Amino acid sequence: MTAGCGAPAQTIDLPAGVDPGTQAVLQGRVVDSATAAPVGGAFVRLLDGTGEFTAEVVTSPEGVYRFFAAPGSWTVRALSRFGNGSTEVAVTELGVTEAEISVSR
Repeated sequence: MTAGCGAPAQTIDLPAGVDPGTQAVLQGRVVDSATAAPVGGAFVRLLDGTGEFTAEVVTSPEGVYRFFAAPGSWTVRALSRFGNGSTEVAVTELGVTEAEISVSR
């Protein structure tokens, strides 16, 4: 099953065949700031250092999202029925960079 823009299903475990030693992976969870519960079905957008839209995925029922992003400065923005939130992330090297996004009304 795919979610948003043909992206693979979002899970906390990396897909088979992905070597984090050769790729920069930006992933995390979207949570409700009031309850800390995961927010499934949120739209998560990746914006580059200039604020330009780069990609979008839909979170899994566990609130998980993932992007394969080059090292650099990124904004990750979540839009959900519980509200919106964003965080600034610096991907400085290959491997997995984790970023949680809290959403609130």
